[in-house]
Amino acid sequence: MAFRIGFGFDVHRLEAHQELKLGGVSIPHSKGAVGHSDADTLIHAICDALLGAAGQRDIGFHFPDTDPAWKGKDSAHFLLKVNEILHSLAYSVVNIDATVVLQKPKISAYIPDICRNLASLLNLDETSISVKAKTSEGIGYVGREEGVQAYAVALLEKR
Repeated sequence: MAFRIGFGFDVHRLEAHQELKLGGVSIPHSKGAVGHSDADTLIHAICDALLGAAGQRDIGFHFPDTDPAWKGKDSAHFLLKVNEILHSLAYSVVNIDATVVLQKPKISAYIPDICRNLASLLNLDETSISVKAKTSEGIGYVGREEGVQAYAVALLEKR
């Protein structure tokens, strides 16, 4: 059996009057992420981890922000398409471990819903998805509530 590990990272600017979505779950807050799509930083990092593990470049290659077709697109669509790519290459997802770095709002209460949604999108058991939340202790652009970051690691298995 062949196993492959991939790492993903994403960052988006936070601005007032924008929706904040993480892992496909809307999080109530006075600021939200700004991007070409719905700016779901967590799903973008997970897509990059999955694509990287399969040797398939990154989310920007597959869904470029220069293409109007992706403007305002729900990032769940990207994750579903990435999963199709993996299956076409005979890979299946073993597990995903991710960390969201966000000063505010606190998202720990939303993590079970996020994990449930991600597992559903990828047709995985919820125990195969781990999401953690951190702050940056008030340091840098995340600490000033100007941005949100997400990191993800994914393990794939070749069928």
